[in-house]
Amino acid sequence: MVPASTDRLEPPSAADLFTPKLITVLREGYRLADFRADLFAGLTVAIVALPLSMAIAIASGVTPERGLYTAAIGGFLISALGGSRFQIGGPAAAFTVLVAGCVARQGLDGLLLATLMAGVFLILIGALRLGSYIKFIPYPVTVGFISGIATILFVGQIGDLLGLRMVNNPADILPKLEAIGAVLPTFTPSAVAVSITTVVLIVGLRRYAPRLPGILIAVVLGALAVALFKLPVETVGTRFGGIPSTLPAPHLPEISWAKMVAVLPDAISFALLGAIESLLSAIVADGMTGRRHRSNMELVAQGIANIASAIFGGICATGTVARTATNVRSGARSPLAGMFHALFVVLFMVVAAPLASYIPLAGLAGVLAVVSWNMAEKQAFATLVRSSWGDAVVVIATFTLTVLVGLTPAIVVGFALGALLFLHRMARSASVEAHVPLVPEDEADDMSRPRYDASIAADPDVAVYRITGAFFFGAAATVGSVLDRIADRHKAFVIDFSAVPFIDSTAANAIESVARKAHKNDVLLLVSGASVETRKTLNAHGVQGPEVRFVTSLDEAVAAAHAAVGSRSAT
Repeated sequence: MVPASTDRLEPPSAADLFTPKLITVLREGYRLADFRADLFAGLTVAIVALPLSMAIAIASGVTPERGLYTAAIGGFLISALGGSRFQIGGPAAAFTVLVAGCVARQGLDGLLLATLMAGVFLILIGALRLGSYIKFIPYPVTVGFISGIATILFVGQIGDLLGLRMVNNPADILPKLEAIGAVLPTFTPSAVAVSITTVVLIVGLRRYAPRLPGILIAVVLGALAVALFKLPVETVGTRFGGIPSTLPAPHLPEISWAKMVAVLPDAISFALLGAIESLLSAIVADGMTGRRHRSNMELVAQGIANIASAIFGGICATGTVARTATNVRSGARSPLAGMFHALFVVLFMVVAAPLASYIPLAGLAGVLAVVSWNMAEKQAFATLVRSSWGDAVVVIATFTLTVLVGLTPAIVVGFALGALLFLHRMARSASVEAHVPLVPEDEADDMSRPRYDASIAADPDVAVYRITGAFFFGAAATVGSVLDRIADRHKAFVIDFSAVPFIDSTAANAIESVARKAHKNDVLLLVSGASVETRKTLNAHGVQGPEVRFVTSLDEAVAAAHAAVGSRSAT
Protein backbone atom coordinates (compact mmCIF):
# COMPACT_ATOMS: atom_id res chain seq x y z
CA MET A 1 0.00 0.00 0.00
CA VAL A 2 1.45 3.37 -1.03
CA PRO A 3 1.47 5.83 1.86
CA ALA A 4 -0.34 9.09 1.36
CA SER A 5 1.92 11.95 0.44
CA THR A 6 2.58 14.46 3.17
CA ASP A 7 3.61 17.17 0.71
CA ARG A 8 1.51 20.30 0.78
CA LEU A 9 0.96 22.68 -2.07
CA GLU A 10 2.76 25.93 -1.41
CA PRO A 11 0.46 28.97 -1.47
CA PRO A 12 1.00 31.21 -4.49
CA SER A 13 3.49 34.00 -3.98
CA ALA A 14 2.77 37.68 -4.55
CA ALA A 15 4.68 37.43 -7.84
CA ASP A 16 2.40 34.59 -8.96
CA LEU A 17 -0.73 36.55 -8.07
CA PHE A 18 0.26 39.99 -9.31
CA THR A 19 2.22 39.42 -12.50
CA PRO A 20 0.34 40.76 -15.55
CA LYS A 21 -0.42 38.13 -18.16
CA LEU A 22 1.39 40.24 -20.76
CA ILE A 23 4.68 39.62 -18.95
CA THR A 24 3.92 35.91 -18.72
CA VAL A 25 3.24 35.76 -22.46
CA LEU A 26 6.42 37.61 -23.36
CA ARG A 27 8.46 35.30 -21.11
CA GLU A 28 7.00 32.29 -22.88
CA GLY A 29 8.10 33.69 -26.24
CA TYR A 30 6.17 35.87 -28.67
CA ARG A 31 6.50 35.11 -32.38
CA LEU A 32 5.60 36.94 -35.57
CA ALA A 33 2.64 34.60 -36.13
CA ASP A 34 1.31 35.58 -32.71
CA PHE A 35 1.72 39.25 -33.59
CA ARG A 36 -0.28 38.86 -36.82
CA ALA A 37 -3.05 36.94 -35.03
CA ASP A 38 -3.28 39.56 -32.29
CA LEU A 39 -3.27 42.43 -34.79
CA PHE A 40 -6.19 40.92 -36.74
CA ALA A 41 -8.13 40.14 -33.55
CA GLY A 42 -7.56 43.68 -32.26
CA LEU A 43 -8.84 45.19 -35.51
CA THR A 44 -11.92 42.96 -35.44
CA VAL A 45 -12.77 43.90 -31.86
CA ALA A 46 -12.17 47.62 -32.52
CA ILE A 47 -14.70 47.50 -35.38
CA VAL A 48 -17.25 46.10 -32.93
CA ALA A 49 -16.24 48.44 -30.10
CA LEU A 50 -16.38 51.69 -32.09
CA PRO A 51 -20.17 52.10 -32.46
CA LEU A 52 -20.89 50.23 -29.25
CA SER A 53 -18.71 52.54 -27.15
CA MET A 54 -20.48 55.61 -28.51
CA ALA A 55 -23.91 54.05 -27.97
CA ILE A 56 -23.09 53.11 -24.36
CA ALA A 57 -21.79 56.61 -23.65
CA ILE A 58 -24.95 58.24 -24.98
CA ALA A 59 -27.13 55.83 -22.97
CA SER A 60 -25.04 56.75 -19.93
CA GLY A 61 -25.99 60.41 -20.25
CA VAL A 62 -22.64 61.67 -21.55
CA THR A 63 -21.30 62.60 -24.99
CA PRO A 64 -20.29 59.78 -27.38
CA GLU A 65 -16.56 60.56 -27.42
CA ARG A 66 -16.31 59.69 -23.72
CA GLY A 67 -17.13 56.09 -24.59
CA LEU A 68 -14.29 56.13 -27.11
CA TYR A 69 -11.88 57.59 -24.53
CA THR A 70 -12.84 54.75 -22.19
CA ALA A 71 -12.28 52.10 -24.84
CA ALA A 72 -8.92 53.59 -25.79
CA ILE A 73 -7.41 54.43 -22.40
CA GLY A 74 -9.21 51.93 -20.18
CA GLY A 75 -9.08 49.15 -22.76
CA PHE A 76 -5.34 49.56 -23.31
CA LEU A 77 -4.46 49.44 -19.59
CA ILE A 78 -6.80 46.55 -18.79
CA SER A 79 -5.08 44.43 -21.43
CA ALA A 80 -1.54 45.64 -20.65
CA LEU A 81 -1.75 45.16 -16.88
CA GLY A 82 -4.55 42.63 -16.39
CA GLY A 83 -4.56 39.05 -15.22
CA SER A 84 -6.30 37.63 -18.30
CA ARG A 85 -4.79 36.88 -21.68
CA PHE A 86 -7.91 37.75 -23.63
CA GLN A 87 -9.86 40.36 -21.65
CA ILE A 88 -11.15 43.33 -23.66
CA GLY A 89 -11.93 46.38 -21.55
CA GLY A 90 -14.02 49.43 -22.22
CA PRO A 91 -17.42 50.93 -21.45
CA ALA A 92 -20.04 48.30 -20.60
CA ALA A 93 -23.78 48.38 -21.16
CA ALA A 94 -24.31 47.15 -17.59
CA PHE A 95 -22.96 50.47 -16.31
CA THR A 96 -25.34 52.74 -18.23
CA VAL A 97 -27.94 52.78 -15.47
CA LEU A 98 -25.45 53.62 -12.74
CA VAL A 99 -23.53 56.18 -14.80
CA ALA A 100 -26.68 57.97 -16.00
CA GLY A 101 -27.96 58.20 -12.44
CA CYS A 102 -24.63 59.57 -11.20
CA VAL A 103 -24.50 62.18 -13.96
CA ALA A 104 -28.07 63.26 -13.22
CA ARG A 105 -27.31 63.72 -9.52
CA GLN A 106 -23.67 64.84 -9.45
CA GLY A 107 -22.87 66.15 -12.92
CA LEU A 108 -19.93 65.20 -15.13
CA ASP A 109 -17.28 66.16 -12.56
CA GLY A 110 -19.06 64.00 -9.99
CA LEU A 111 -19.05 61.07 -12.42
CA LEU A 112 -15.33 61.43 -13.11
CA LEU A 113 -14.56 61.63 -9.37
CA ALA A 114 -16.72 58.58 -8.65
CA THR A 115 -14.94 56.67 -11.43
CA LEU A 116 -11.56 57.65 -10.01
CA MET A 117 -12.59 56.59 -6.50
CA ALA A 118 -13.98 53.30 -7.85
CA GLY A 119 -10.56 52.69 -9.40
CA VAL A 120 -8.91 53.13 -6.00
CA PHE A 121 -11.42 50.72 -4.43
CA LEU A 122 -10.75 48.12 -7.13
CA ILE A 123 -7.01 48.37 -6.54
CA LEU A 124 -7.57 47.83 -2.82
CA ILE A 125 -9.86 44.84 -3.44
CA GLY A 126 -7.23 43.24 -5.66
CA ALA A 127 -4.29 44.12 -3.39
CA LEU A 128 -6.10 42.59 -0.41
CA ARG A 129 -6.61 39.42 -2.48
CA LEU A 130 -10.39 39.57 -2.27
CA GLY A 131 -10.93 38.85 -5.97
CA SER A 132 -11.59 35.16 -5.42
CA TYR A 133 -14.51 35.99 -3.12
CA ILE A 134 -16.48 37.66 -5.91
CA LYS A 135 -17.43 34.18 -7.16
CA PHE A 136 -19.39 33.60 -3.95
CA ILE A 137 -22.17 35.92 -5.11
CA PRO A 138 -25.13 33.54 -5.60
CA TYR A 139 -26.14 32.74 -9.15
CA PRO A 140 -29.78 33.92 -8.68
CA VAL A 141 -28.45 37.30 -7.54
CA THR A 142 -26.26 37.61 -10.64
CA VAL A 143 -29.13 36.64 -12.95
CA GLY A 144 -31.52 39.00 -11.16
CA PHE A 145 -29.41 42.13 -11.32
CA ILE A 146 -28.16 41.53 -14.88
CA SER A 147 -31.73 41.02 -16.08
CA GLY A 148 -32.78 44.14 -14.19
CA ILE A 149 -30.02 46.22 -15.77
CA ALA A 150 -30.99 44.90 -19.21
CA THR A 151 -34.59 45.96 -18.60
CA ILE A 152 -33.60 49.48 -17.54
CA LEU A 153 -31.21 49.74 -20.49
CA PHE A 154 -33.97 48.88 -22.96
CA VAL A 155 -36.44 51.32 -21.39
CA GLY A 156 -33.78 54.00 -21.67
CA GLN A 157 -33.61 53.49 -25.45
CA ILE A 158 -37.35 53.86 -26.14
CA GLY A 159 -37.09 57.63 -26.64
CA ASP A 160 -34.42 57.37 -29.36
CA LEU A 161 -35.90 54.20 -30.87
CA LEU A 162 -39.16 56.08 -31.54
CA GLY A 163 -37.59 59.48 -32.15
CA LEU A 164 -39.59 61.05 -29.31
CA ARG A 165 -39.17 64.70 -28.37
CA MET A 166 -38.27 64.14 -24.74
CA VAL A 167 -38.70 67.35 -22.76
CA ASN A 168 -37.89 65.60 -19.51
CA ASN A 169 -35.81 62.41 -19.26
CA PRO A 170 -35.66 61.20 -15.63
CA ALA A 171 -33.08 58.61 -14.55
CA ASP A 172 -35.51 56.43 -12.54
CA ILE A 173 -37.53 53.94 -14.54
CA LEU A 174 -41.08 54.73 -13.38
CA PRO A 175 -40.81 58.51 -13.94
CA LYS A 176 -39.06 57.74 -17.26
CA LEU A 177 -41.98 55.58 -18.40
CA GLU A 178 -44.40 58.35 -17.41
CA ALA A 179 -42.37 60.90 -19.40
CA ILE A 180 -42.28 58.56 -22.43
CA GLY A 181 -46.03 58.06 -22.25
CA ALA A 182 -46.62 61.81 -22.14
CA VAL A 183 -44.71 62.46 -25.42
CA LEU A 184 -45.59 59.24 -27.24
CA PRO A 185 -47.63 61.08 -29.93
CA THR A 186 -44.44 62.92 -31.00
CA PHE A 187 -42.80 59.80 -32.44
CA THR A 188 -40.85 60.17 -35.70
CA PRO A 189 -41.63 57.57 -38.43
CA SER A 190 -38.14 57.94 -39.93
CA ALA A 191 -36.49 57.21 -36.59
CA VAL A 192 -38.70 54.15 -36.10
CA ALA A 193 -37.73 52.91 -39.57
CA VAL A 194 -34.01 53.41 -38.88
CA SER A 195 -34.14 51.64 -35.50
CA ILE A 196 -36.14 48.68 -36.83
CA THR A 197 -33.82 48.33 -39.82
CA THR A 198 -30.79 48.45 -37.52
CA VAL A 199 -32.17 45.70 -35.29
CA VAL A 200 -33.13 43.52 -38.27
CA LEU A 201 -29.69 43.94 -39.88
CA ILE A 202 -27.78 43.10 -36.70
CA VAL A 203 -29.90 40.04 -35.92
CA GLY A 204 -29.93 38.87 -39.54
CA LEU A 205 -26.18 39.25 -40.07
CA ARG A 206 -25.46 37.57 -36.75
CA ARG A 207 -27.51 34.58 -37.85
CA TYR A 208 -26.64 34.28 -41.54
CA ALA A 209 -23.20 35.95 -41.73
CA PRO A 210 -21.73 35.81 -38.23
CA ARG A 211 -18.22 36.64 -39.41
CA LEU A 212 -19.27 40.08 -40.62
CA PRO A 213 -19.30 43.04 -38.16
CA GLY A 214 -23.07 43.35 -38.05
CA ILE A 215 -23.17 46.27 -35.61
CA LEU A 216 -20.77 48.41 -37.65
CA ILE A 217 -22.50 47.56 -40.95
CA ALA A 218 -25.94 48.44 -39.55
CA VAL A 219 -24.72 51.76 -38.09
CA VAL A 220 -22.82 52.74 -41.26
CA LEU A 221 -25.81 51.94 -43.49
CA GLY A 222 -28.04 53.97 -41.17
CA ALA A 223 -25.67 56.93 -41.42
CA LEU A 224 -25.58 56.64 -45.22
CA ALA A 225 -29.37 56.55 -45.37
CA VAL A 226 -29.64 59.67 -43.20
CA ALA A 227 -27.04 61.54 -45.29
CA LEU A 228 -28.35 60.51 -48.72
CA PHE A 229 -32.08 60.82 -48.08
CA LYS A 230 -31.80 63.66 -45.58
CA LEU A 231 -34.01 61.83 -43.10
CA PRO A 232 -35.43 64.01 -40.30
CA VAL A 233 -33.82 62.11 -37.44
CA GLU A 234 -31.43 63.17 -34.70
CA THR A 235 -27.79 62.29 -35.25
CA VAL A 236 -24.58 62.46 -33.27
CA GLY A 237 -23.85 65.75 -35.03
CA THR A 238 -27.21 67.43 -34.39
CA ARG A 239 -27.30 66.53 -30.69
CA PHE A 240 -23.61 66.52 -29.70
CA GLY A 241 -21.88 68.44 -32.49
CA GLY A 242 -19.83 65.42 -33.60
CA ILE A 243 -16.81 63.88 -31.88
CA PRO A 244 -13.21 65.11 -31.58
CA SER A 245 -10.46 63.46 -33.58
CA THR A 246 -7.88 63.33 -30.76
CA LEU A 247 -7.66 62.27 -27.14
CA PRO A 248 -8.01 65.07 -24.58
CA ALA A 249 -5.22 66.26 -22.32
CA PRO A 250 -5.27 64.53 -18.92
CA HIS A 251 -6.77 66.47 -16.03
CA LEU A 252 -8.15 65.71 -12.59
CA PRO A 253 -11.80 66.35 -11.79
CA GLU A 254 -12.74 68.69 -8.97
CA ILE A 255 -11.81 66.95 -5.71
CA SER A 256 -13.12 67.99 -2.33
CA TRP A 257 -14.12 66.17 0.82
CA ALA A 258 -17.79 67.12 0.40
CA LYS A 259 -17.81 65.96 -3.21
CA MET A 260 -16.13 62.66 -2.31
CA VAL A 261 -18.76 61.97 0.35
CA ALA A 262 -21.53 62.84 -2.10
CA VAL A 263 -20.31 60.43 -4.80
CA LEU A 264 -19.20 57.65 -2.43
CA PRO A 265 -22.33 55.47 -3.00
CA ASP A 266 -21.81 55.75 -6.77
CA ALA A 267 -18.13 54.89 -6.44
CA ILE A 268 -18.94 51.79 -4.39
CA SER A 269 -21.54 50.70 -6.94
CA PHE A 270 -19.08 51.23 -9.81
CA ALA A 271 -16.39 49.21 -8.02
CA LEU A 272 -18.74 46.38 -7.09
CA LEU A 273 -20.25 46.03 -10.55
CA GLY A 274 -16.84 46.48 -12.19
CA ALA A 275 -15.36 43.65 -10.14
CA ILE A 276 -18.27 41.33 -10.88
CA GLU A 277 -18.46 42.17 -14.58
CA SER A 278 -14.73 41.93 -15.24
CA LEU A 279 -14.25 38.62 -13.42
CA LEU A 280 -17.31 37.11 -15.09
CA SER A 281 -15.85 38.13 -18.43
CA ALA A 282 -12.47 36.61 -17.50
CA ILE A 283 -14.19 33.37 -16.50
CA VAL A 284 -15.97 33.27 -19.87
CA ALA A 285 -12.62 33.69 -21.63
CA ASP A 286 -11.13 30.90 -19.49
CA GLY A 287 -14.00 28.61 -20.44
CA MET A 288 -13.44 29.30 -24.14
CA THR A 289 -9.66 28.86 -24.08
CA GLY A 290 -8.83 26.54 -21.18
CA ARG A 291 -6.62 29.21 -19.61
CA ARG A 292 -6.82 30.59 -16.05
CA HIS A 293 -6.88 34.27 -15.18
CA ARG A 294 -5.38 35.94 -12.12
CA SER A 295 -8.38 37.51 -10.47
CA ASN A 296 -6.55 39.84 -8.08
CA MET A 297 -4.22 41.17 -10.75
CA GLU A 298 -7.24 41.67 -12.98
CA LEU A 299 -8.92 43.82 -10.34
CA VAL A 300 -5.78 45.89 -9.79
CA ALA A 301 -5.60 46.51 -13.54
CA GLN A 302 -9.28 47.43 -13.63
CA GLY A 303 -8.62 49.95 -10.88
CA ILE A 304 -5.67 51.56 -12.66
CA ALA A 305 -7.68 51.66 -15.90
CA ASN A 306 -10.60 53.43 -14.23
CA ILE A 307 -8.33 56.03 -12.66
CA ALA A 308 -6.69 56.71 -16.02
CA SER A 309 -10.06 56.74 -17.82
CA ALA A 310 -11.38 59.37 -15.41
CA ILE A 311 -8.23 61.51 -15.82
CA PHE A 312 -8.73 61.46 -19.61
CA GLY A 313 -12.44 62.26 -19.37
CA GLY A 314 -13.73 58.72 -19.85
CA ILE A 315 -16.38 56.80 -17.94
CA CYS A 316 -16.24 53.49 -16.07
CA ALA A 317 -14.15 50.80 -17.73
CA THR A 318 -14.53 47.09 -17.14
CA GLY A 319 -14.07 43.76 -18.85
CA THR A 320 -16.76 43.16 -21.46
CA VAL A 321 -18.09 39.68 -22.15
CA ALA A 322 -19.19 40.15 -25.78
CA ARG A 323 -16.03 41.91 -26.95
CA THR A 324 -13.83 39.47 -25.03
CA ALA A 325 -15.62 36.53 -26.67
CA THR A 326 -15.18 38.23 -30.07
CA ASN A 327 -11.48 38.60 -29.31
CA VAL A 328 -11.13 34.88 -28.55
CA ARG A 329 -13.13 33.83 -31.62
CA SER A 330 -10.98 36.11 -33.78
CA GLY A 331 -7.87 34.11 -32.88
CA ALA A 332 -6.21 36.34 -30.27
CA ARG A 333 -3.06 34.90 -28.71
CA SER A 334 -2.18 37.40 -25.98
CA PRO A 335 -3.11 40.66 -24.21
CA LEU A 336 -1.53 42.52 -27.11
CA ALA A 337 -4.77 41.95 -29.04
CA GLY A 338 -6.62 44.08 -26.50
CA MET A 339 -3.92 46.74 -26.68
CA PHE A 340 -4.16 46.78 -30.48
CA HIS A 341 -7.94 47.13 -30.18
CA ALA A 342 -7.45 50.29 -28.12
CA LEU A 343 -4.94 51.72 -30.61
CA PHE A 344 -7.30 51.02 -33.51
CA VAL A 345 -10.08 52.88 -31.70
CA VAL A 346 -7.81 55.93 -31.50
CA LEU A 347 -6.92 55.54 -35.18
CA PHE A 348 -10.61 55.39 -36.15
CA MET A 349 -11.22 58.56 -34.13
CA VAL A 350 -8.47 60.37 -36.06
CA VAL A 351 -9.63 59.17 -39.48
CA ALA A 352 -13.42 58.91 -39.19
CA ALA A 353 -14.40 61.59 -36.67
CA PRO A 354 -16.14 63.82 -39.28
CA LEU A 355 -18.25 60.90 -40.52
CA ALA A 356 -19.51 60.11 -37.02
CA SER A 357 -21.70 63.22 -37.13
CA TYR A 358 -24.07 61.42 -39.53
CA ILE A 359 -24.69 58.43 -37.26
CA PRO A 360 -28.41 58.40 -36.34
CA LEU A 361 -29.21 58.10 -32.64
CA ALA A 362 -32.06 55.76 -33.54
CA GLY A 363 -29.46 53.40 -35.01
CA LEU A 364 -27.32 53.48 -31.86
CA ALA A 365 -30.47 52.92 -29.80
CA GLY A 366 -31.21 49.89 -31.98
CA VAL A 367 -27.72 48.56 -31.21
CA LEU A 368 -28.36 48.86 -27.47
CA ALA A 369 -31.82 47.32 -27.83
CA VAL A 370 -30.16 44.21 -29.24
CA VAL A 371 -27.50 44.35 -26.51
CA SER A 372 -30.14 44.57 -23.77
CA TRP A 373 -32.06 41.63 -25.25
CA ASN A 374 -28.90 39.52 -25.35
CA MET A 375 -27.87 40.67 -21.87
CA ALA A 376 -31.13 39.64 -20.20
CA GLU A 377 -30.77 36.16 -18.72
CA LYS A 378 -34.19 35.07 -19.99
CA GLN A 379 -33.73 31.30 -19.93
CA ALA A 380 -31.77 31.32 -16.67
CA PHE A 381 -34.40 33.57 -15.05
CA ALA A 382 -37.24 31.24 -16.05
CA THR A 383 -35.28 28.17 -14.89
CA LEU A 384 -34.62 29.70 -11.47
CA VAL A 385 -38.25 30.71 -11.02
CA ARG A 386 -39.34 27.14 -11.79
CA SER A 387 -36.59 25.34 -9.87
CA SER A 388 -37.49 26.18 -6.25
CA TRP A 389 -39.35 28.78 -4.21
CA GLY A 390 -36.12 29.92 -2.57
CA ASP A 391 -34.29 30.63 -5.84
CA ALA A 392 -37.43 32.26 -7.22
CA VAL A 393 -37.63 34.65 -4.26
CA VAL A 394 -33.96 35.61 -4.56
CA VAL A 395 -33.96 36.23 -8.33
CA ILE A 396 -37.29 38.09 -8.35
CA ALA A 397 -36.36 40.25 -5.35
CA THR A 398 -32.97 41.13 -6.89
CA PHE A 399 -34.55 41.92 -10.25
CA THR A 400 -37.30 44.07 -8.75
CA LEU A 401 -34.95 46.03 -6.49
CA THR A 402 -32.51 46.60 -9.37
CA VAL A 403 -35.26 48.05 -11.55
CA LEU A 404 -37.08 50.10 -8.92
CA VAL A 405 -34.48 50.99 -6.26
CA GLY A 406 -30.88 50.53 -7.39
CA LEU A 407 -28.09 48.06 -7.98
CA THR A 408 -26.32 48.23 -4.62
CA PRO A 409 -29.45 47.62 -2.49
CA ALA A 410 -30.45 44.85 -4.90
CA ILE A 411 -27.14 43.02 -4.54
CA VAL A 412 -27.05 43.47 -0.76
CA VAL A 413 -30.62 42.21 -0.28
CA GLY A 414 -30.20 39.46 -2.87
CA PHE A 415 -26.97 38.27 -1.28
CA ALA A 416 -28.59 38.30 2.16
CA LEU A 417 -31.57 36.29 0.90
CA GLY A 418 -29.23 33.89 -0.91
CA ALA A 419 -27.18 33.41 2.26
CA LEU A 420 -30.32 32.73 4.31
CA LEU A 421 -31.50 30.24 1.69
CA PHE A 422 -28.12 28.49 1.81
CA LEU A 423 -28.16 28.32 5.60
CA HIS A 424 -31.70 26.94 5.53
CA ARG A 425 -30.70 24.21 3.09
CA MET A 426 -27.53 23.37 5.00
CA ALA A 427 -29.43 23.22 8.27
CA ARG A 428 -31.93 20.80 6.75
CA SER A 429 -29.08 18.63 5.44
CA ALA A 430 -27.73 18.06 8.95
CA SER A 431 -29.40 15.15 10.73
CA VAL A 432 -29.07 12.80 13.68
CA GLU A 433 -29.33 9.03 13.30
CA ALA A 434 -30.09 6.97 16.36
CA HIS A 435 -30.10 3.16 16.79
CA VAL A 436 -30.17 2.47 13.05
CA PRO A 437 -27.67 0.54 10.94
CA LEU A 438 -25.33 2.92 9.15
CA VAL A 439 -25.44 0.58 6.13
CA PRO A 440 -28.95 -0.73 5.37
CA GLU A 441 -29.31 -4.49 5.08
CA ASP A 442 -30.50 -4.42 1.48
CA GLU A 443 -27.43 -2.53 0.23
CA ALA A 444 -23.95 -3.80 -0.45
CA ASP A 445 -21.59 -3.10 2.42
CA ASP A 446 -19.51 0.05 1.97
CA MET A 447 -16.20 -0.45 3.74
CA SER A 448 -15.59 3.30 3.73
CA ARG A 449 -18.38 3.88 6.25
CA PRO A 450 -18.15 2.90 9.94
CA ARG A 451 -19.94 -0.27 10.85
CA TYR A 452 -22.77 -0.19 13.34
CA ASP A 453 -23.28 -2.75 16.08
CA ALA A 454 -26.99 -3.43 15.81
CA SER A 455 -26.99 -5.13 19.22
CA ILE A 456 -26.68 -1.73 20.83
CA ALA A 457 -30.23 -0.90 19.79
CA ALA A 458 -31.44 -3.47 22.31
CA ASP A 459 -29.21 -2.16 25.10
CA PRO A 460 -31.14 0.44 27.15
CA ASP A 461 -27.97 1.57 28.92
CA VAL A 462 -26.08 2.62 25.77
CA ALA A 463 -27.16 5.22 23.18
CA VAL A 464 -25.41 5.80 19.87
CA TYR A 465 -26.13 8.88 17.79
CA ARG A 466 -24.51 9.79 14.53
CA ILE A 467 -24.48 13.40 13.27
CA THR A 468 -24.44 13.75 9.48
CA GLY A 469 -23.64 16.88 7.50
CA ALA A 470 -22.16 20.28 8.26
CA PHE A 471 -22.78 20.99 11.93
CA PHE A 472 -23.08 24.77 12.25
CA PHE A 473 -25.29 27.37 13.88
CA GLY A 474 -28.16 26.74 11.46
CA ALA A 475 -28.43 23.12 12.63
CA ALA A 476 -27.04 23.45 16.16
CA ALA A 477 -30.36 24.23 17.84
CA THR A 478 -32.17 21.26 16.31
CA VAL A 479 -29.40 18.70 16.76
CA GLY A 480 -28.49 20.01 20.22
CA SER A 481 -32.06 19.73 21.50
CA VAL A 482 -32.31 16.13 20.28
CA LEU A 483 -29.06 15.16 22.02
CA ASP A 484 -29.88 17.12 25.17
CA ARG A 485 -33.15 15.28 25.67
CA ILE A 486 -31.44 11.90 25.88
CA ALA A 487 -28.21 12.87 27.66
CA ASP A 488 -29.46 11.63 31.05
CA ARG A 489 -31.38 8.52 30.03
CA HIS A 490 -28.45 6.14 29.55
CA LYS A 491 -25.28 5.08 31.31
CA ALA A 492 -23.12 5.54 28.19
CA PHE A 493 -23.67 7.89 25.31
CA VAL A 494 -21.77 7.80 21.98
CA ILE A 495 -21.83 10.67 19.46
CA ASP A 496 -20.26 9.72 16.14
CA PHE A 497 -18.72 12.64 14.20
CA SER A 498 -17.26 10.64 11.30
CA ALA A 499 -19.79 12.15 8.85
CA VAL A 500 -19.33 15.75 10.02
CA PRO A 501 -17.11 17.71 7.60
CA PHE A 502 -17.33 20.96 9.52
CA ILE A 503 -18.35 22.27 12.94
CA ASP A 504 -18.56 25.89 14.11
CA SER A 505 -18.47 27.47 17.56
CA THR A 506 -22.26 27.46 18.00
CA ALA A 507 -22.48 23.74 17.33
CA ALA A 508 -19.46 23.05 19.57
CA ASN A 509 -21.13 25.02 22.35
CA ALA A 510 -24.26 22.88 21.94
CA ILE A 511 -22.16 19.72 22.37
CA GLU A 512 -20.51 21.28 25.44
CA SER A 513 -23.96 21.76 26.95
CA VAL A 514 -24.77 18.09 26.29
CA ALA A 515 -21.42 17.03 27.80
CA ARG A 516 -22.03 19.12 30.92
CA LYS A 517 -25.48 17.58 31.43
CA ALA A 518 -24.14 14.06 30.85
CA HIS A 519 -21.33 14.60 33.37
CA LYS A 520 -23.77 16.00 35.90
CA ASN A 521 -25.91 12.87 35.58
CA ASP A 522 -22.91 10.53 35.66
CA VAL A 523 -23.36 9.47 32.03
CA LEU A 524 -20.22 8.49 30.11
CA LEU A 525 -19.93 10.54 26.91
CA LEU A 526 -17.75 9.25 24.06
CA VAL A 527 -17.02 11.11 20.83
CA SER A 528 -15.90 8.99 17.88
CA GLY A 529 -14.59 9.73 14.41
CA ALA A 530 -13.89 13.43 14.99
CA SER A 531 -11.33 14.92 12.61
CA VAL A 532 -8.39 16.88 13.95
CA GLU A 533 -10.05 20.21 13.17
CA THR A 534 -13.39 19.12 14.65
CA ARG A 535 -11.71 17.92 17.83
CA LYS A 536 -9.74 21.14 18.10
CA THR A 537 -12.96 23.19 17.86
CA LEU A 538 -14.69 20.99 20.43
CA ASN A 539 -11.74 21.22 22.83
CA ALA A 540 -11.66 25.00 22.49
CA HIS A 541 -15.26 25.12 23.72
CA GLY A 542 -14.74 22.87 26.71
CA VAL A 543 -15.59 19.48 25.19
CA GLN A 544 -12.61 17.57 26.57
CA GLY A 545 -11.51 15.04 29.15
CA PRO A 546 -12.05 13.78 31.68
CA GLU A 547 -15.76 14.48 31.14
CA VAL A 548 -15.56 13.38 27.49
CA ARG A 549 -13.54 10.55 25.94
CA PHE A 550 -12.40 10.83 22.31
CA VAL A 551 -11.91 7.60 20.34
CA THR A 552 -10.91 7.03 16.75
CA SER A 553 -13.71 4.83 15.46
CA LEU A 554 -17.29 3.94 16.26
CA ASP A 555 -16.27 0.33 16.98
CA GLU A 556 -13.87 1.52 19.68
CA ALA A 557 -16.52 3.78 21.15
CA VAL A 558 -19.06 0.95 21.26
CA ALA A 559 -16.56 -1.39 22.93
CA ALA A 560 -15.63 1.29 25.46
CA ALA A 561 -19.31 1.97 26.17
CA HIS A 562 -19.98 -1.76 26.81
CA ALA A 563 -16.92 -2.04 29.00
CA ALA A 564 -17.89 1.00 31.05
CA VAL A 565 -21.48 -0.15 31.51
CA GLY A 566 -20.32 -3.66 32.38
CA SER A 567 -17.82 -2.46 34.99
CA ARG A 568 -20.46 -0.25 36.60
CA SER A 569 -22.95 -3.12 36.70
CA ALA A 570 -20.33 -5.40 38.29
CA THR A 571 -19.70 -2.92 41.07
